[in-house]
Amino acid sequence: MTPSTQRRSIGAIALISTLAVATLCAGSASADNQRDGQQQGQVQQHQGWGRDYQGAHQWRRGQQIGYNDWNGAQPIDYRAHHLRNPPRGYEWRQSNGQYILAAVATGVIASIILSNGR
Repeated sequence: MTPSTQRRSIGAIALISTLAVATLCAGSASADNQRDGQQQGQVQQHQGWGRDYQGAHQWRRGQQIGYNDWNGAQPIDYRAHHLRNPPRGYEWRQSNGQYILAAVATGVIASIILSNGR
């Protein structure tokens, strides 16, 4: 290898190293910005889930409950509330005076029953 070829190889390695470090730093800054946005009260959108209403909403069959609304709804024991056994992959939740049977993976509502307050 001639000295000029060695210099070109060293220059190429230095350039690749610099680009790799810059890419890693940019990814870290992006992750920090995402965490900061979530800490400032921004609602995180979840792929495949419906819109979040933050509480007072009358749900309807076929709607897709939002991820944060799903997590905010109270999980209930269907036996204690005399509800039917949920199919595999579904769960009963109580939200805003309604019993909601929805798919755990997507939040698609299969059934709604109004609660009588007990």
